[in-house]
Amino acid sequence: MSHHDEHLPAVPEEPIANPGLPEHVYRPTDVDDRAERRAERQVASLFMVSAVFTILFLVAYFSLDIKDNWATVGGLGASTVALGVFLGLALLCIGVGIIQWARKLMADHEMVEMRHPARSADEDREATLAALADGLEESGIGRRPLVRNSLFGAVGLLGLPAVVLLRDLGPTPSEVDDAATGKGLKHTLWGTRPSVRVVRDVVGTPIRPGDLAIGDLVNAVPDGLFDLHGLDLQVAKSKGAVVVVKMEPSEIKSTQAPEGDNWSYEGVLVFSKICTHVGCPISLYERTTHHLLCPCHQSTFDLADSAKVVFGPAHRPLPQLPLTVDEEGYLCARSDFVEPVGPSYWEREK
Repeated sequence: MSHHDEHLPAVPEEPIANPGLPEHVYRPTDVDDRAERRAERQVASLFMVSAVFTILFLVAYFSLDIKDNWATVGGLGASTVALGVFLGLALLCIGVGIIQWARKLMADHEMVEMRHPARSADEDREATLAALADGLEESGIGRRPLVRNSLFGAVGLLGLPAVVLLRDLGPTPSEVDDAATGKGLKHTLWGTRPSVRVVRDVVGTPIRPGDLAIGDLVNAVPDGLFDLHGLDLQVAKSKGAVVVVKMEPSEIKSTQAPEGDNWSYEGVLVFSKICTHVGCPISLYERTTHHLLCPCHQSTFDLADSAKVVFGPAHRPLPQLPLTVDEEGYLCARSDFVEPVGPSYWEREK
């Protein structure tokens, strides 16, 4: 026995008769300072090895292409195998390190607790909190900086794989934004070329102002939309769908056009069909009030007054499309929307 015995905690008296537990056997780390220090180094080494595997995970993520198949296991490519192995080993080393810490370095004595049928007395609650504090002290996390710091380092590094794996959710908006093709959150097909015609949804026929009667509302899309197919078609339509309304020019209170400009044409206005709350398509129109109602959460927009919100959870007006006619008299967009359509987390720029 070493002098370490003198500092061992006294075993408290049991609150009930001995239930038959064997006599307590001290571990080597309880009685041998060298064994204790060796165990501490082992645990810290496991945490450090975990950190190394985490770094190797990051290296593999950025250096191996997902299509690399120079090494396959069960049909899985090199990137998949490397990422899985390194992340798994990083987690395994932390788990084994914590188990070894608990088995060799944390306090080791048997306890018997009485069951309480209801809320414990205040004295017992205070004693429990004190026991938790003692347990934290007995774990050695405060007096074993090597173990503590290596654990924090290994666990902290594990946050990096979670961050870099977010890249696999897809390209960022800035990576796909392209005004020439209408891709990204900020652009639609309306801005891909000068004077894009406004055509009826489904049938694709262009619209003249004279084709519309006062009070009409028509669902429309940009000309050229139906040349797309599959996912490209759905994405373009989800951003470019609009409603075309016609009212008496005298009933138009305001438009979103800059001062001195006019984005309507002979009482015809075009607004995004996508609600600015959560992106539902809107087409419930009340002709007498010029209110457009979203069926999802009842956001209501006044199309005669710049599509401002008059009711509901939406906070932004529907974006307006600058309007003109081409040489054949068909309605056309003068440019793309000047702000992103649909629900958004950015503020409207004035």
